[in-house]
Amino acid sequence: MFVVLKIEIENLVRDFLEKTDLFEPGDVFWLYYIPSNIDDVAKKVRHDIVKLYLNKMNESKQLEWINLPQPTTLTVSSARLGCFFYIQGKFMRKKVYKEPFLSYEEQVSLLKSRGLFFEDEPKVLNLLEYVSYYRLSNYWHPFLEDKQNKTFKKDANFNDVFDLYKFDKDLRKIIMAEIEKIEIAIRSKMSHILSLSNGPLWLEDEALFSNSEIYTSMIDNIRKEINRSHESFIISFKKEYSNDIPPAFMVLETTSFGTLSKLYKYLKSSKEKQEIAYFFGLLDKAFESWIHSLVYVRNICAHHVRLWNRQMRISPLHPKAHKNQWLDNKLIHKDRAYFILSMIIYLLNIINPKHVFKQKLGNLFQKYPGIDKTAMGFPADWQKEPLWL
Repeated sequence: MFVVLKIEIENLVRDFLEKTDLFEPGDVFWLYYIPSNIDDVAKKVRHDIVKLYLNKMNESKQLEWINLPQPTTLTVSSARLGCFFYIQGKFMRKKVYKEPFLSYEEQVSLLKSRGLFFEDEPKVLNLLEYVSYYRLSNYWHPFLEDKQNKTFKKDANFNDVFDLYKFDKDLRKIIMAEIEKIEIAIRSKMSHILSLSNGPLWLEDEALFSNSEIYTSMIDNIRKEINRSHESFIISFKKEYSNDIPPAFMVLETTSFGTLSKLYKYLKSSKEKQEIAYFFGLLDKAFESWIHSLVYVRNICAHHVRLWNRQMRISPLHPKAHKNQWLDNKLIHKDRAYFILSMIIYLLNIINPKHVFKQKLGNLFQKYPGIDKTAMGFPADWQKEPLWL
């Protein structure tokens, strides 16, 4: 049986283990839950109150059962009747952080003691004043031999670490610029198609959306975005017209990309929703997931955090149908940079067939030849993919 648990359950168990004196560090435990209300038709557990049990081996190797605090709300998706699910883990009691803060010189000394080689220490000391030790630690992780003790591989060089940092920085810049083009195209197409069919004030029509509660929340958020806007066309509209919400062709130029993604997601299935997706060469479900993923990646780039080998928390759908050339290899990981880069190429091929995104990426790989592309999700034969040619 496969069950998807929300993170709240992990937090619940962690908090319980922290507070109880029934466990010692290193104890093995099992968490069981048994659903109490199952939808016989859908064969799915809804938002449900479940009974949680915890057991551990005592000294005589007998199972001890411990009831966790009741009631506990648990969200489960997809469970079979008559089954239960369990999690096994090791109890590790949290400790208070007491590590001393290190000076730049002490940071370099620590890395040297762990085996990292520095060709120019004064240059590194100057760098650490502008790029923090903690930020750079994301980039020396692939060079560690023993990740638990944080010791480096033989011949690990700080220059290689910093090259990886610079590669990731340049990669984010390139991606950010291309996502901007895609985002603007989506705003334009959504505004045009929906306004033609429903008039320019279609945002006021709750009937176009699939969830009234979410619609209300989205409109409240849009009002806030409008009120924060200093765009001259919004200011002029407020002075001249009494409408609570300006026309969509104005609003969609001021909303965040995240709000735009939600607007599309919660549109009811319709000819217009399908037409928007089809313009970008996809079916609506795949297009919806791609927008969501692009918002996620855009936020990673905007906040300057590691992207190159990240396992994406939000992964897009493989398109079941596509108007233009897509990847022939359907076995690639969807939660890696390669899939995202392929998405961007696919969409740019529609928006601007003469784009030079692939050339920019090629130049970047030439500039940093030591980059491990497999960590980005690139398959061995990626250069043979028609999409990448």
